[in-house]
Amino acid sequence: MGTMIQRYKLQESDYRGERFKDYHTDVKGNSDLLSITQPQIIEAIHREYLEAGADIIETNTFSSTVIAQADYDMQDLAAEMNTASVTIARRAADDYTRRNPDKPRFVAGAIGPLNKTLSISPDVNNPGFRSVTFDEVVNAYYEQVKALSEAGADILLIETIFDTLNAKGAIFAIKKYFRESGKPELPVMISGTITDASGRTLSGQTLEAFYISVMHAKPFSIGLNCALGGNQMRPYIEELSQIAGCYVSCYPNAGLPNTFGEYDEQPHETAHIIEEFAREGFVNIVGGCCGTTPDHIRHMAEHVKSIQPRPLPVKEATLA
Repeated sequence: MGTMIQRYKLQESDYRGERFKDYHTDVKGNSDLLSITQPQIIEAIHREYLEAGADIIETNTFSSTVIAQADYDMQDLAAEMNTASVTIARRAADDYTRRNPDKPRFVAGAIGPLNKTLSISPDVNNPGFRSVTFDEVVNAYYEQVKALSEAGADILLIETIFDTLNAKGAIFAIKKYFRESGKPELPVMISGTITDASGRTLSGQTLEAFYISVMHAKPFSIGLNCALGGNQMRPYIEELSQIAGCYVSCYPNAGLPNTFGEYDEQPHETAHIIEEFAREGFVNIVGGCCGTTPDHIRHMAEHVKSIQPRPLPVKEATLA
């Protein structure tokens, strides 16, 4: 979504739209706001990915929490952003499902990692300091989960996890919402981020430790996205495929960014990497993160359509 929004080269006035033309602070860069001010752009992007063959599209809600929106003093709009984003994605997905009922399309409510972390102090001189509490994280995610679910998301996707404690806050919020609402739980997808060749998340967990930390959520799938390209992600996806008792997802960046912060890996190159993952039996769900375009998805869909997905392993309980 971010890659495609950047192609529109939007200016401050585009982000503001008519409703926020006199807003007291700059809002350029607040991509989630575009679901309210430029819904036609967000829907057009969704439709490009659906046309390319995507089965699941993510809502434009990566930062639609009161915590993240505080950067723009738009905390009060967080719930509205989630509702608007699901409505847009739902309309596009349902249209494509009607066109081809044999290929249903699904909407994943995107739940991002927040711009504050529970595991790491933002003050190098005070390692015990935290700029946010666990309860504040849970409350922020609860509002987002409620809005995403009530607006009609099919799936809840906790993604780009660099701090597992933040992710636990999201998991707790999801469980709390469905327990209190009495509604059937939606499938939960969890996707972490290995930040470099150390094989750890930013908060220091190994991949196996990360998986063990979130497996109590009984996710529909667990996987990796962002930070790395497919080539760099390979050993971690292979490891995850061996230990995960659920489906495995993988949506890497289009390689690593160049010196200008742009991504040069071409669609056929990314698709070749993803195809290899599929043939090796590493994955069930594939896609793209930073730098990937509808062309990347089109190539991936074409390359993996005839390959059997990873079989779910039969896990024996180790404790009674």
